Amino acid sequence: MTIREVESSDGTPIVYRAIGDPAHRPLVLLHGWAQSSRCWGQSVLDELARTHRVIAVDLRGHGYSGAPETGYDESKLWAADVQAVLDAENAHGAVLLGWSYGGLVICDYLATHGTDRVAGIVLVGAITSIGRGEKGGKVGSAMRAAVPDAMSEDAATAIRALGAFGTALTGTGAGTGVAAQALFGTSLCTPPRVRAAMFARTVSNDELLRSLDTPVLVLHGTTDSVVDVSAAEHAAALLPNATTSYWEGTDHGPFVEDPQRFAAEVTRFAAAL
Repeated sequence: MTIREVESSDGTPIVYRAIGDPAHRPLVLLHGWAQSSRCWGQSVLDELARTHRVIAVDLRGHGYSGAPETGYDESKLWAADVQAVLDAENAHGAVLLGWSYGGLVICDYLATHGTDRVAGIVLVGAITSIGRGEKGGKVGSAMRAAVPDAMSEDAATAIRALGAFGTALTGTGAGTGVAAQALFGTSLCTPPRVRAAMFARTVSNDELLRSLDTPVLVLHGTTDSVVDVSAAEHAAALLPNATTSYWEGTDHGPFVEDPQRFAAEVTRFAAAL
């Protein structure tokens, strides 16, 4: 695995990790709000890298990427970040996989750059729109309980709010405690101003989804308490070429709850492109 850095259109450094044969199909992983490229777990990355060139990105304001003061409400900047990574890796025929907020970043990219370099899309517990009344951005009970205190600069307030996520990101299965703590720590490491700014915009991508003929896998837990499963159902109903995988009883982190199943479903989808 190598760690690389590329400069986005506004000068923000975007850091990503790359693993797997460069000759394989690129699989670009875009994590969710207040997380980083480490969220996927090494076992998932290793399994996906058997058949793909896996490119796991730290979104702007997250992980090792730069955290500019402004710009988190600009779709074209999110799009430019993804484009910069694709350019740096000379990636064509890529599969873009977005978890949670990462689904919205994929939509930002498609709205600006289209699908010329994209062979397929995977939406995992994802939102596709954001703002009051947007069905593609409907959040669940854990997210509603965390906002707005999760954006606070007061440490005690933020810790309580983010702690309310509990097992939402990992599920309640045995052996997920270490992952839960790691994800919680990453949330706290994401600057509060970034956590807040990412929700300070309204974007509707329903028309984009209706016009998208690229194959899309919609993968979502039926008991997701961060992004309501109705957001996935809404996206799937709009997409002309969607395959759905609803995981019964799974919360917001399918790749944590069942890494083997997750890698297998993504690999099978990509192999059919």
